[in-house]
Amino acid sequence: MAFDFPDLPYDYSALEPHIDAQTMEIHYDRHHRAYYNNFVAAVDGSALADQSLEDVCAGVTADTAPAVRNNGGGYYNHIIYWNSMCNGGSSPDSALEAAINSTFGSMDELQKQLTQAGMTRFGSGFAWLIVTGGKLAVTSTANQDNPLMPVADQQGTPLLGLDVWEHAYYLKYQNKRPDYIEQWFNVVDWAKVSGRFAAAAGS
Repeated sequence: MAFDFPDLPYDYSALEPHIDAQTMEIHYDRHHRAYYNNFVAAVDGSALADQSLEDVCAGVTADTAPAVRNNGGGYYNHIIYWNSMCNGGSSPDSALEAAINSTFGSMDELQKQLTQAGMTRFGSGFAWLIVTGGKLAVTSTANQDNPLMPVADQQGTPLLGLDVWEHAYYLKYQNKRPDYIEQWFNVVDWAKVSGRFAAAAGS
């Protein structure tokens, strides 16, 4: 079995004041770690243990065991989420910037669509920027589903993931999800997103 629990790519306090250190510690070391531990236990001894995490997600159907679907999704989604942020944020490279402008008209419009996707996701879930059919798109998924899964409303390769579960923001923002999303854009690591975009375009 080749599944590892990844290190957080920055200190718990690195995203202050936009995301507080206590939330980061609880979110990473309790929630994410629990998804990882439960996923490893769920696939241990099965054929899934020899697959990549991406392939496990891509094989999820309505009949997939909830322990695999929910925990595998939670394990994968949080890796994307942590690696979609950095201290101070960053800018997209020219290729991603051009694709954003071509698809959405501007970065501001993309942010509006991501905000809308996060705000209209009822209950818990994620908003996503994905590549599908060679083009950018914004979508959302419920709970710990993601766009790699055939059960998602829109499939594609995740480039950027916004966690809108309450545990991602409630200590600082309480029920004010719009405030959390607005502040989250200050720490988006568009350079990392650019790298995933380049990898998806070359695959």
